This record gives sequence, structure tokens and C-alpha cells, in this order.
Amino acid sequence: MPINREDIINEIKKVYDPEIPVNIWDLGLIYDISINQDAVVIQMTFTSPTCPMMEDIVNQVKTNVETVTDGKPVEINLVWDPAWDISRMSETARIELDLTEQGW
Repeated sequence: MPINREDIINEIKKVYDPEIPVNIWDLGLIYDISINQDAVVIQMTFTSPTCPMMEDIVNQVKTNVETVTDGKPVEINLVWDPAWDISRMSETARIELDLTEQGW
């Protein structure tokens, strides 16, 4: 059975930065998801390279996504270029954090 990208996204949406009440998908921390014959590869970033929860969040993404990859390994690659900025957030996240155009 092929791996479903939407299932991967749904698992990523279960992961929250403990300091921000928005999931990491809506925060715009996921840059790319690729599914190849060897692995599921996720390119992601953080709002800051000094995030104290970075390791925990990466491990949670990996663990969650592995539940829907039918045994295929999950690789997480941290990306710092381009740097994350508020424009990567979903409209839902901006509303939740009161960062709509009027709020920022």
C-alpha cells in the first residue's frame, strides 16, 4: 500500500512546540516531504536554531510519521536556509497567535 502524504501531514499536525499553542505544520516549520523508495524524507526548520526543544520535537515528528510509513524509515533534515519567518505560518496559525496583518 502506498504511503499517503496526507497521513504524514496529519501526523505532523499532532506535534506542537510546547511554548506555542499551534502545531508545527501550521507554524510553517515543514519545508518539504518527499517519499522515495528508500525513505520518507522531511525537510524542516525551527523558528530559532537555539530552540531548546529541537531534539524532542524532531524525535516526535519522526515517531509520529513512522506510524504511517509501513515500516519505511523516516529521515529528518534540518534546514536553516531559507530562514523561517512569519510569512510561512498558515492563516489559521496567524489568527490563533493574533498575528494577522493588523496584529503585526
